[in-house]
Amino acid sequence: MANSLQTPLLHLNKAHYPVTTLGPGRRIGLWFQGCALTCPGCVSQDTWAFDGDQALPLSVLLAWCQEAASNELDGVTISGGEPFAQPAALLALLEALRDWREAAGLHFDILCYSGLPWRRLQREFAPILALLDASIPEPFQSRHPTRLLWRGSANQPLIPLSPLGRERYAPYLDREAERRPFQVVVDSERVWGIGIPGPGDMERLEQQCAERGVRLGAMSWRG
Repeated sequence: MANSLQTPLLHLNKAHYPVTTLGPGRRIGLWFQGCALTCPGCVSQDTWAFDGDQALPLSVLLAWCQEAASNELDGVTISGGEPFAQPAALLALLEALRDWREAAGLHFDILCYSGLPWRRLQREFAPILALLDASIPEPFQSRHPTRLLWRGSANQPLIPLSPLGRERYAPYLDREAERRPFQVVVDSERVWGIGIPGPGDMERLEQQCAERGVRLGAMSWRG
């Protein structure tokens, strides 16, 4: 298994289980911290800053994954932020997830989002892609909305990358969502959503909260 003493720390914004809105089944969601792309209309602007205070060892994160999901796990979804902005940490994480999957005899898939162009990922990050089962790349373009499942804009493809990925994602390549899947999670400090909101969804959420006497503080879709 990957040795956290020999790999860089991961800068992580948050982790959650179960996630049911970013890939098939019950999944672990991991959001990397740090993104220089700053796509207009991004709803996760809280993940943009490269914040060293949110770093943790790989061993700690892997132990959390194993405890949180145990054997009831269909997949791991990695997002951000921009995961490929931390290539060494991402590679180490994927190696650790692969080793866990093989040692435990599990069948979960690994899906990774990226705002980088697919051709650049192929050119610069082939060893990382070789450890993924599927990827959703390309920068978010708010002017090109889509109803394709798990995607924020029409330019973003769902690309299976392994036999498991092709088996699991084949039914979803061109599937549109009748209703946008969206989870709301409440912890001790914040309320946050998991999923791909459509145009105006977050503003409507803010308005509906206000109508019910709930005032939102800092909002990630406004920086």
